[in-house]
Amino acid sequence: MVHYGVAGQRLRKEETLMSLETVFSLCSGVALLGWIGLVVAPRWALARDIIPSVLVPLLLGSIYASLMFSFSNEAPSEGGFGTLESVKALFGVDGLLLAGWIHYLAFDLFVGGWIVRDSQEHEISHVLVVPCLFFTLMAGPFGLLLYLGLRQTKRLTAS
Repeated sequence: MVHYGVAGQRLRKEETLMSLETVFSLCSGVALLGWIGLVVAPRWALARDIIPSVLVPLLLGSIYASLMFSFSNEAPSEGGFGTLESVKALFGVDGLLLAGWIHYLAFDLFVGGWIVRDSQEHEISHVLVVPCLFFTLMAGPFGLLLYLGLRQTKRLTAS
């Protein structure tokens, strides 16, 4: 396992603060705690408003920015966002791949928090929202699409 320090420099194992695998596990665990809060305590302001929409995104965003800065010097010249091949080249760098994963974790949880708040404003049963949260966690845009369909269905049946 390769370990990294500041600016993506490779370090000896005994010098390492944290491996990329550890960062992956910690970030995934923190995000999962946010999801659990949304599912089991949707009316608790801390679990609904603060953790998924402020605390976790700030933490993950900071780690994301650190990884992007630290590993940008390892990005291959053919890497970028213009083609699938260029994105694939960027994600060939473990630190940038991890940053991409953290990007998903932060934004999907943020969307999950919005779904819970919006569903409460529209008086949609939380039992119906939970599957949308699951799919937002597992397949981001698909879960949001399900929720928006649920909200539209409720709106049409209320009319």
